[in-house]
Parts: sequence; structure tokens; C-alpha cells
Amino acid sequence: MERKSSEDDSGGERGLLHTWKGYSCSVTPERLLLPGPVLQVALGTRHGVLLVEGGQVYSFGDLTWKQSQVSEPAKPTLESALSGQRVVSVAAGSFHSGAVTEDGGVHMWGDNSSGQCGLSGLSSVPNPTPVALLDSDSAPPQTVPVLELACGERHTLALSAQREVWAWGSGSQLGLNVSVFPVWKPQKVEHLAGRCVLQVACGASHSLALVRCLGPHDLHRPPVDKCRQCNQLLYTMTDKEDHVIISDGHYCPIGVELTEDEGRREAPALTQGPKTTPSDPLLPPHTSISADPFSDPAQDSEKQELALVNGGPPASGSDPSAESKEGGVSGVKSSPYPDEQAVKEYLKKLSEAEQATKPSAGALTSSSSTLNNLVASCASAVGERVASTYEALSLKKMMNYLPSGVARSGVPAGLTGVVDTTAERVRLEDSTQAKKSSSTGDIREEEAEGLRRRLSLPGLLSQGRYAVHVLSNSYTLLLSPRLLRKAGRPRMRAVDLTPLGAVFPEAQEVFPTLQTEVWSWGQGEDGQLGHGDNVARLQPRCIKSLNNKEVVRVEAGAHHSLALTAPSQVFSWGSNTSGQLGHTESPSTIPRLAKLSEGIRVWDVSAGEKHTLLLADGDCYRPIIYYSGQQVKEGAEESHAKEKGQQEEGEEEEERVGGYTRQPVLLPFCIDLGYVSNVFAGGQRCVALLDRNVMGFIASLHELASAERKCYCKLSNIKTQIIRPLLELESLSAALGPVALGLLQTVTGKFSLLCHLTGQHAASLTGHLRRVRDVKSLLVLEHADLFLDSYSEYCSAVGNLQVMGGFQALTKPSIDFFGKSPELLKRLSECSEENPTMADLLGALFYLPTRHLHEYGRLLLKLATCFEVSSDDYQRLQDSCSKFEALALRLKRKRKDAEYTFHFWKSFPGKMTDSLRKPHRRLICESSNKALTLQNAGRFSVNWFIVFNDALVHAQFSTHHVFPLATLWVEPIPEENSGLYGLKVITPEETFALLASSPTEKAKWLRSINQAVEQALSGAGQDTASIGSGSSQKMEPPASRAASYTFYKDGRLKEATYKGCWLSGKPNGRGVLKWPDGRIYTGTFTNGLEDGFGEFVSNNKTLNKNDQYQGHWKDGKMHGLGTYRYASGEVYEGCFQDSMRQGHGMLRSGKLNTSSPSVFIGQWLQDKKTGYGVFDDITKGEKYMGMWQDHQRQGIGVVVTQFGLYYEGAFKENKMMGTGILLSEDDTTYEGEFSDDWTLNGKGVLTMPNGDYLEGSFNGEWGSGLKVTGSYFKPHLFDIDKDKTHAVKLGRLCVCAEDKWQAVFEECWRQLGCEAPGRGENRKAWENIAVALTTSRIHIQDSPEGLSRSHSRTLESLEVIPQHEVPINMERYHTIRLYLVKACDTPLHPLGRLLETLVAVYRMTYVGVGANRRLLPQAVNEIKSYLNRIFVIVRFLFPDLPEEGGLIPEPTTNLQDKREPGSSDASLESPKPGRVVSSSGLLLPVLLPRLYPPLFTLYALDKEREDDVYWECVLRLNKQPDLALLAFLGVQQKFWPVSIPASMPALAEKQQVLSSTKDSCFASAVETLQQISTTFTPSDKLQVIQLTFEEITQAVQSLLKQDFLWSMDDLFPVFLYVVLRARIRNLGSEVSLIEDLMDPCVQHGEHGIMFTTLKACYYQIQHEKIT
Repeated sequence: MERKSSEDDSGGERGLLHTWKGYSCSVTPERLLLPGPVLQVALGTRHGVLLVEGGQVYSFGDLTWKQSQVSEPAKPTLESALSGQRVVSVAAGSFHSGAVTEDGGVHMWGDNSSGQCGLSGLSSVPNPTPVALLDSDSAPPQTVPVLELACGERHTLALSAQREVWAWGSGSQLGLNVSVFPVWKPQKVEHLAGRCVLQVACGASHSLALVRCLGPHDLHRPPVDKCRQCNQLLYTMTDKEDHVIISDGHYCPIGVELTEDEGRREAPALTQGPKTTPSDPLLPPHTSISADPFSDPAQDSEKQELALVNGGPPASGSDPSAESKEGGVSGVKSSPYPDEQAVKEYLKKLSEAEQATKPSAGALTSSSSTLNNLVASCASAVGERVASTYEALSLKKMMNYLPSGVARSGVPAGLTGVVDTTAERVRLEDSTQAKKSSSTGDIREEEAEGLRRRLSLPGLLSQGRYAVHVLSNSYTLLLSPRLLRKAGRPRMRAVDLTPLGAVFPEAQEVFPTLQTEVWSWGQGEDGQLGHGDNVARLQPRCIKSLNNKEVVRVEAGAHHSLALTAPSQVFSWGSNTSGQLGHTESPSTIPRLAKLSEGIRVWDVSAGEKHTLLLADGDCYRPIIYYSGQQVKEGAEESHAKEKGQQEEGEEEEERVGGYTRQPVLLPFCIDLGYVSNVFAGGQRCVALLDRNVMGFIASLHELASAERKCYCKLSNIKTQIIRPLLELESLSAALGPVALGLLQTVTGKFSLLCHLTGQHAASLTGHLRRVRDVKSLLVLEHADLFLDSYSEYCSAVGNLQVMGGFQALTKPSIDFFGKSPELLKRLSECSEENPTMADLLGALFYLPTRHLHEYGRLLLKLATCFEVSSDDYQRLQDSCSKFEALALRLKRKRKDAEYTFHFWKSFPGKMTDSLRKPHRRLICESSNKALTLQNAGRFSVNWFIVFNDALVHAQFSTHHVFPLATLWVEPIPEENSGLYGLKVITPEETFALLASSPTEKAKWLRSINQAVEQALSGAGQDTASIGSGSSQKMEPPASRAASYTFYKDGRLKEATYKGCWLSGKPNGRGVLKWPDGRIYTGTFTNGLEDGFGEFVSNNKTLNKNDQYQGHWKDGKMHGLGTYRYASGEVYEGCFQDSMRQGHGMLRSGKLNTSSPSVFIGQWLQDKKTGYGVFDDITKGEKYMGMWQDHQRQGIGVVVTQFGLYYEGAFKENKMMGTGILLSEDDTTYEGEFSDDWTLNGKGVLTMPNGDYLEGSFNGEWGSGLKVTGSYFKPHLFDIDKDKTHAVKLGRLCVCAEDKWQAVFEECWRQLGCEAPGRGENRKAWENIAVALTTSRIHIQDSPEGLSRSHSRTLESLEVIPQHEVPINMERYHTIRLYLVKACDTPLHPLGRLLETLVAVYRMTYVGVGANRRLLPQAVNEIKSYLNRIFVIVRFLFPDLPEEGGLIPEPTTNLQDKREPGSSDASLESPKPGRVVSSSGLLLPVLLPRLYPPLFTLYALDKEREDDVYWECVLRLNKQPDLALLAFLGVQQKFWPVSIPASMPALAEKQQVLSSTKDSCFASAVETLQQISTTFTPSDKLQVIQLTFEEITQAVQSLLKQDFLWSMDDLFPVFLYVVLRARIRNLGSEVSLIEDLMDPCVQHGEHGIMFTTLKACYYQIQHEKIT
């Protein structure tokens, strides 16, 4: 191998490899030349494997498994079997190697005598051969991709992409539950399943895994609470008088057998002391004893009371099976608290959940987290403080599994992790207990340090049983009164100093985790497992003493182990024969810190057979290498070549000869090597990988990482040496008071987060240096905002503490603790002042982290200079740099502001200022120098103005007023010639003028206030610039803004709170107004008053329910349309004016409105029913339609009842009083005087259905015996044929149609902007329509239901105003007609709204009880009246429409056609509808379909008798076949649709067929006529009749084969036939409807004649006498 000087540059700049052995001064590393940069090195006992960029793998050294191998090759040889694969990592065991490819495949080669290559049947594997990891749980088994490998002497571990560990080879270090070795096939280590393993390492005969602590992200995993083999509870819980004991001492008798080979080494284990995590076998049952033999004697007596739950015979003699069924809660609690039950249920629930999942055949796979979770869940429910749990795990984890009885209040602030100090104590106790059994020497070292803390911990802690002590002043879960008394002293330790889980959710996966545990398993004779004993472990077990140490990497030498932590310290344990642990303890069975001089920060470690390499930062950021372990002499290699069996002996000799280091030694040559990025050790060899410093880039990266590590160490020291002791002081809460204490807790919490983030970043940068070394993936660039926000929040918290005088308040406790001359504080706070005060020191200390921002800025800029200015990388670095620099400046300004504010409070002590002093408040300027005064102030008055970042304070002698800035407007008063420099200040309830002493003062105050307002509004209230910063840009805060304000002056709004939009001191826009008595208005405001659409809720005290109004407002009053739901259950929908019901409205009363006992719909005046209205009394079954006054029926009206009674006449004071007419169902009629409802009193005439009548004076209630004095007449005894003379004329005493529903029409006119019908401007009306449509549309789009697509299309088309044209023509007429159809389709258009209301009132009137045949004439008149009144509105909107009956000229071509007499077809043509303009022609098609059902029902009732006669006749006649019927009706034979050509032989037959057929003659005409029932308007029905005539004509013409002119005599019988065959059920109703509502202009045209024909048919059929 050639030696090259380290300066030789021939091999490129990156990944240069140097190798050496030992640590003597004369050692010079050799450079190995390779074709490309080396990425990774793995060293075995006598060989090494190199990974070169591009993915090639080279081997060097003693490769005994290669057949062709002669001696050590001079240079590395390429493993050609891997060519074509892209290898991403390599590993080397003592005598075998492995590689992982890009796709996660594993290749192994080398010695396979113990199955360590995972290939059966071969003792050695010469070339890399693929090995598959098959997951048998999935079907079909799938290959598991691998991230990294670790190789030991006789075993191999793989870390899968799912972060699970797989193992193969031989020995207990596999962690598999097997008894036969070797294990050829890779198997999953079940014990770590479900945990996230971050890294694995292998020693010669032990294994290490770095595992992420279970955090909140593991919530979805059900806890393992039963042993998967023997199905017993892993954790049990015993409730003692003043503590709870939770035991995880579970022994599983199944599946823990050793092979003979292992058994020999494990034999002494049982005497070493019980192993008590769920991970290990406990003593076999027969050796169990009730108390732990190794615990403190003082505690024994207490422990005698406990059963060794699930482990052996219970001391109490109770039945053990019952105990575990109960969930392992033994002992009865005397305290009155019910919570024990909850815990029992909880354990029971857990055990049920576990039984549901089948026990797996894996190892004893419990997870030690369940215990913590149980502890944690109890603790988090208690809430104040958790004193001890043996593993610092997240409290949030178990919140989901809490029993329902426990308060799920969530975790109080600061309890997001387990409190650090206490966990530390537990760890000490724990490790001390563990050490008792092994080496007493180990204990003393840490005992002194642990003593102070241990003394203050009350209670019980023993191995395998964890007592949970919960100290709390306010919660009593699992507490006895005695413990409460003990814990009565308030303890201030609720601040979490080690955040658990990712601090920032989005950074969860990107930032390396610092919450880790180290698990170890395998042989332990040298203490290399770190559990405090020399016992071997078959299953992975957590090394408790490394919890919370933030381990980021583990490494294993042959018989020793190393853990590297985020604060750059190294813990080592195991064999120390050659000083390889870096400390003097030998052997060390628990992890201890390697001894390095102060300020050396280690960031890479590697372990060989008997030595350790450390890569560290010293004073400068150039990496230095330390060596710890055995010296290697030049001749040592020969001694190594002895047989394996003699190896140990040889090594011992060597130690005597060559010596070893007592503590790590600095290797002198490392300074010349350059920038080392990795060190590797293996066998006796050492390797360093380094980079040349091209363009200063590598140096800058190293400097950045080094600075971050240094910063993290500094922050950690501050946290552990200053913040934590301060928080633990008893005197703290007394010295600070509650406010400052809370602020201090916030500061320490934010400090922890910042510290944690720095630690994560440091770990990430270190990893980055070891592998990637580029700029792309730097977290400080990717997640710059995270860093900026954390610093910003921290600085605000410190500022708040400072403003409240926190540093001053902390002075006394600090002096008590740190002494008068606090060297520690001075050193850590890096304070440069001479003789600083304690407050200054604390200030410097708390502001220290913000200095690091400059570091970021400087280093990012330094990195940027390594790139071309035009490159993206340069841009990114430059941007980030400027962000950090800007923040540093801003935070400096924040600090100044806080100081300025603190001095202000200090210089103006007093009650008033104390009440104003708030943590977040910063002073901007104040007028104690009389620079600003109040205009028109009294001569002796004092007016002092102070501007803070959130309020303007106006202080006078004894009072002061605070004006929040968010609702403050300030404007300069123009100085015309008054010579006054004034400012006008507007607040919601006051406006005042301030006078400044000079124009500059005026400008200064105006700018300060405006700037403060602007920042208060933008939410940057904390970052206000002090006045001195003199930022000259003009900042005018907007006049319109959103803010919240509580009114204080007397008046309507007193003590109400408004939240929403403002404009110059007044609520304007959307907002919410809440009164203290529960009234709430939500909606729009204009100029300080409710205006527009809004919702109002007020509480009805008597009914204890809410009144609710939804609708329109004007000037603070309900005005316009709205719905008011009364607490009583009544609902009013309609118009309001001045908060009173006025105009048209509907009132439903009764429960739930569906079955409301009564409904009123009609006109209101000043909250009373006044005018025309319809009242439906559902309980009585009566309906009143008539006039009202002051809620009473007054005037004329009609009443109908469900029993068919009908009354029309006068009402007075809500009673039938005066003249009236009463008809009963059978036409008995009374006409005369009434005095009360249905009570006759006075003169009158009573007519019987047959025409007899009584005339005289009546008295009594209808239907219950009338007293009569009068004469009886029987007029028609002889002249039967004459008409009855006494038929009563109805309709004279009821409200005429024109007077009905006037309010509805008035409202429509009002919407169009007219005071009275027809009075107003057309243009204004169209504008109002447009406004109504757009506002409603916006309102609906904001609402959750939204608009349907068709509806919004309709609205869009309506927003176009139809243009006027004069003179009018048909096209224009159609445009208007289409517009009306669309307008009436949407209730948002005034016409549509009108129509909707009319339909509602019409149905209200004529449905239900109102379906009374006597109401038909009124119903018809009402429709006609609607038509006329709507037509007036339409003509107002379209002035070019002719009036009723006016003509629209036809286009001339049409006229031409008309003049010429056409064919017979043309003569039948009816005049086209629409030439004559009429209200019915234009509006009936829109109106009638909506009103058709109630109207047609009335017709059917009215024509019932006639229709029955007609129908009977139709049914009879329809039994006839066609010919018979034609003959009977007298249809001329020539029209019979039968042609009989003479040539036809089968004449008689044909005739026969025809005579018996039915329904085949004129079939198409019959079908057409039947459609009359499916149409609505008279014009449509007439059209159907016309089409029927045309069909008949066509049929006849095809018969006669010639044109033909009808005469009435010919036509009538044929038409009669068609009518009969059409079988129309309510033909009478149809005929009456057409007659009543027919367009008058049609009566005399063709349509008129055809209709008359139909009518004649109807009467003919009724009177047809059929024999």
C-alpha cells in the first residue's frame, strides 16, 4: 500500500480515505487511493468494506473467504458481483460483510459458520449473495425492503423500511424467541414490533437499537397490556393508603428456554437479582418471595403488604386468579373517592380489548409503554403534576383510552411531556437499585449528586414496582387524605422542560427526534448491555438510565457500547480492559460519560475491538479526532495472526506490553488532515473520511454545524444549571406572584421549545455532514419560518416577563440560590458589563438565544459566497440570511421597547399605572411633558395622554379612561387660521380634540397614534417601533376596519359588545352585537344602527325561551320583511315597520307550527290586525274572511265551518252582530238580525230547501231550538213551474274582491319605489328591481343552501331591463310575456314575490274549511281582481303596453293572408291569442296554474249534483257499441266511418265486425278532447276544443274524399258522440271555469261558438232521456 502525504490532491476533493492504527505520536495515516469519493467504510476484525460514490463496493484486508485469496491484497478489490446494483450502505461483522441496495435488497458474503450470512448449508460465502427478508404475516409473504444492516461476530441485524428489526445468525443477541441456532432465515424481532427503531448496532455478542419514544403520534396503536404468550396482565396496580403501586414484574413461563451453549453463560444470571421489565423472564415462581430482596430495608415493611402480583403467591392469601381478573387492583381503599372503580373498569376494558386480538406466536412482546401510559393517564386526569414514572413517555398517549369516569380534561399547559426533573430522579433511584446487585463501586459516584433530589421525593420506589405519587391541590384521583395533607405545599413544577413528540407538527418527520431510548440484548458478561448487571438478555430491554439523554446514535465495539447524545456527549459502558470507554470504571455496567475536557463537543463516534474513535469540535470548528483504547505496536499484527483460540491470551500480553489510554487522547495529525466528516473503527484499525475545503464551502458547512452544536450545548446548560433549579425553588411563587410566575413559565416553556428545535437542528446538521454535504436539504432553509417564529415567540415572552419586572422579582431567589457573586450566571449569560446587577445578568441570560440569529445570518451569508451570484442556491441562502438578519433587528427593537416600557412603569408607580400594567403592553409615547393637552380643558384639570401598542389612555386626577386602538380614529384638524395644532380623536362613544404644542409635536403624535393603530389592527401589536425609530413612511390606518368593542355609556347599547366592521367610529357592515341580558343581533349595520338583513335573538324571561327575529332592518328598527318566532310558539311572517307588525303578514300560533291551532293571514297596523284578513281557527273548525280592527272582527265578513254552515254579514266587537245571511248545508237559509255568533235575534226570514219560508222575529242559537214569532208561507203550492221567488242573493254582505289583500299590492308598489299605486317613476322602479335582485342573490349565495343552477340563470336573465319600443309589435309583446313568466318564477323579484304571496293567501282562504261551494263566486272574482291589479303594475313597468282590450297590429304579411278567404281549414282557424291585449291573456297563464287546485275543487263542489247526473248518463250510453251509439245520436250515415266498396265480396262480414266494435270511431278526436282535463287556463282549454273539431273534420274529409263545410245540424250529433266517448268526469266544472274566466274578446269568435257547442252537449247529455 503506497503512503501518500495528506496534502497530495490527486484523488479529487471529496471522500478521501485515510487509515491508521493506534495512537502514538509517530503514527501517520495512509491514504487509500480509490476511483471516486468514498461514502462509507465498514471495518471487520481484519478486513474492511468501502462504498464509493456511484454505488460500487470495494473490499480490502484479509479476505479468507475468497477462494483465490493468497495474501492481503495491496489495494482494495471491487466486489464485481454487485456491479449493476446501486448500493447505498455497507456493513461489516468480524468476518462477514453485507450491503444494502437502493431498492432495499440485502446482499451478504463472508464467514457463514453461524448462519450470519442468512444462507443455509454454506460455511462461507465467497461473493455477495442476495438474502430475502420475507414477512410471513402477509399473504402471500412479501419481501421487506431494508434501510441498513449491522453485523456482529455471529449475527446480523437489519432495519426494515417499516422501522422494524430483523435478525439472523446465532446467539442470544438475535433477540428472537428460538431455542435452536443457527437461525438461517431472517426473522422479525417481535419484541420491538410496533416501535419505531431509528438505528441498530452489533457488538461481537450483543445488539443495540435506538428507538423513538412513543409519543402522541402512536395514539392509534392499541396498548399491549397482556403477555402475548401466557395471556396474563403485564401491568398490575395496587392501591395503598397513600400511593398507588403499579407493577410490571411479570414473568412468562412459556418460551424462554436457552440452548446448552447459552445456558452455560446465563447460569449465574438467576442469582444476580430479579429482572423486572416485561421484556425479561423473572424468577421462576417457586423462588418468588413477597418482598424484593434487594430493596432498602426501610421500605420492606411497607412492601410486605403487597402481593407479588401475578408473580407468585399473594401475601394476603387472596385468590391470585381473582386478583388478575379484577385487573390486578388489590387492597381496599378507605378513602371516599370513587375513582378506584374507574381504574378497575379501565384495566378490565384493556384486558378485554387484548383478548379480542389473538395471542401471537412472537416473543414476550409487551411494550413497556403501556405501564407508562397507565401511569400517565391517571396522572393527566389528575392534571397538576406527575411525580414519577420510570420512563419519560408522552402523557397524551393514553387520553383516548381513559375510562369514562375519569375527567378527560386534556393535559394542562406544560404537561405535554413528563416533567423532566422528576423523571431524572426516578432514573437515579432506578439505576441505583439496579446497581446494588452488581458493582458497589458504581453507586457512590452518582449517589451524592442524587441525594439532594432524592430526599425531596416522598414515598416508595422499588425495582419492578413503580409507585405513582400525584401531587395536586385541586384534584383527587387515586389520592388519600393523608397524601393530600402531605402534598399541601404548593409545588411549582408544572413547566415541561423537555417537549415530547415533535414540537411542531409539520416538522414531525423532517427533524430528527431527540426523544429516544436505547434497547440492548445479548451477552452481558462485560456489562455491555448497560442494565447495571452482567446478565445476558434474550429479549431487547430498554436501558433506563439513557432515557431523556437525547441519544442520537449508538455504536458497538466487540464488548463495549457507545451512545452519542444531541448535546455532544458520549456515554460508554461494557468492557474497559484497554480504556476503550474513555473513563476509568472497569467494567462499567451502566452508561457513563466519557471524560473529555470542557468544551469538547463530540459529533461522531465509532468503536473497534478494543478502541473507540471520537470526532469532535474543539475551540475552532475544524474537526479533531480523539482516540481511546489500546495502543497498537508495529509488531502487533503478527501476534494477531495467531489462531483464534489463543487470541484472548495474546491480547492480555499486549496490554501489559503496549499499554492503553486512561482517557481519550487527541491525535496530533488530525489537524493537518483537513475537514474530517466521519470516523470508522474496527478490529484494530481506524479510518477517517475527509473533504478538501473547496471554495471554503466545506469549512462553512462545518462551521454552521459546529455553531449549532455549540449553541445547543449552551442552551442545554442554561436549562439544566439555571432554569430548572430556579423553577424548583420553594420561594419562587412567593417572590414572583401569580402573574410573573405564569410569564416565567411561558418563557421557560418557549425556551425549551427553542432549545429542542436547536437540538434537532444540530442533530440534523451533523447527520448532514456525515452523509450529504450539500445545501439543498438544509432544514434551516426549508423550514426557516419555524425558526423565525420560535425565536419571535420566545423573545415576546421574555419581553412580557421583563415589562412586568420579572427580572427584578427573580433577583432575590437567584441571589439565594447562586450566591452574591454568581460566576456561573456570568459565564453562561456571557455578560460583558462590569459589575452587572443580578437583574441585568438574568436579562442578558434570557436574551442570549436571540444572539444566535446573527450567527445564522452570518453563516448563511458565508455559505452563499461559495456559489455563483446567479445560482438558485445563492438566492435561497441570501434570502434566508436577510430574513434572519431582519428578525434579529426586529427582536433588538422589541427588547428596547420592553426596556423603555419597564422604565416607564418604574418611574410612574401608583395604583392607576399598576392597573394599566399588562405583560403584552408596550409604551409608544406619553405626554407627561405637556406636549399634548385637551382642547377646552378646565384651568386646573390634569390631562395626561399615554399611547400604548393596544390603547390610548387618557388619565385625569383620579380617573383614567382606556380607548382601545382598534376602535380609535385620529385625524388632523386643519389649522386654517386658528393657530391651533389640533388632532381630532374619534372613538365609538366619544370624540374629543387634542392640542399639540407645536407642528412637529402634532405630526409626531399623529404618526405615533396612526402607526400604533395600524399595528394593532395588523395583529403585530407586539412589534411596535418606538418613536425614536422615526420611520418616516406615512401609515394611514384604514377608516373601515374589523374590531371588537364593549360600550360603556348609558343608552340602548350600554354594556353591549359589538364585534364586526367599523367605519369612522360607528359599526358599519356585518357584525354581531351582544347585550349582557342575552340579546344578540347578527347582521348588517349602517352608521351605527342595525340596517339591512339581520337576525335578532332575545330571551323571554317568563317562558325561559328565546324570541327570534330574522329579516330586514332600517335605522335600528325591524323594517320590511321578516319572520318573528315568539317564545310562546307563535310565528309571524310578514312586514314590519318601526319594529311593529305593519302591512301584510301571517301569524301562526300553537305548537311546532305544523298543527297550529290557528292561522291568521292579512293586514296589520301598528302591531294589530286591522283591515282585511283571513282567520282559520283550526280547533273550532271555522274560517273567517273579512274585516278586522284592533285584533277584532269588525265590519263585514264571511264565516264557513267544517259542517258546511255559511254566514255572511256584519261583525262587531268580534261577534256576528247586525244583518246577516246564514245558510246550512241543505240550503236552509236565514236572512235577518244577529246578536252573537250563530245567535239569531230580531226580524228575519227563514227559508226551507223546498221554498217554504217563515217570516217574523227569531231568537236563539242556530241548531239548538229557535224561538219564533211570525208567519209561515208555502208559496209554490200550485205554480210548480215558476222560479222560486225567494232565492237569496249571496255576495252582497261580504268584502268585495277589490278591497281584499290591498296591503300585499301596496307592498309591491312600495318595493318598486311608489308611494301609492301608479305614483312613481318608471326608471326608479327598474332600479329598485335590479337592486332587490342583486342583494337577495348575494344574500342567498352567502347562505349555506345557496342557489340552484336554474334559479341563478333565471336571475341573470332578469337583471337585463327590457328596452322600450314604440309602437308596440308582436315580438315586443312576446318579450314582455317571457319576462313576466321569468319574473314570476323567482320570489326575489317584486312581481314574483307578489305572486307568491297571492298564491299563499288564496290557498289559505279556499283550502280546508274554505272549500265551500258557496265561496265559488268570491273565489272567481278574487282571481279577476288579481288580474286587474297586477295588470296595472305590469303597465306601469311597461308603459308601451296598450290598455285592457287594446290592439296590437299584426305584421303585414299575416294581414295579407287574412284578407283572402282560405280553404275550409282556414275558416276554422281561431284568432291568434294576443292580438287583443287583456290582463287574462297575459297573466292567467302565470297565475292560474298556481291557483288551479283550490279553484277547481270549488267548481267541482258547486257542480256536484249536475255532474253526477251527467256522469250516470255517460256511463249508461258508453255501454253501446259505436254504430248503435251513432245511430242513437242521429249522426248522418255518411259520417259513419265505414266505406263499403261494391267490389268487396266479404261485405256482410265487414259490416258485422264494425257494428260490434267500441271506441274506434273518431278515436283521435276523443283522445284530443280528453286532454282538456290536463290544461289550466281557459285559452288552453279552448285550444283543445278547437283541435278536437279539426280532428273530427279531418276524419270526415278522409271519408268523403272531398272538402266539406259543416252545418250545425250535421256537426252537433258527431261532436256529442265524441264528448260521450271522451268520458270527462267533471265536464260541468270545466265548462263553468271556461265560462267564468274566458277572455271577453274571444266570446264572439270561433272559439266562442265551439265552446257554446260543448256547453250544449253537456246539457244535452244531462237531459237525455234514454229508453
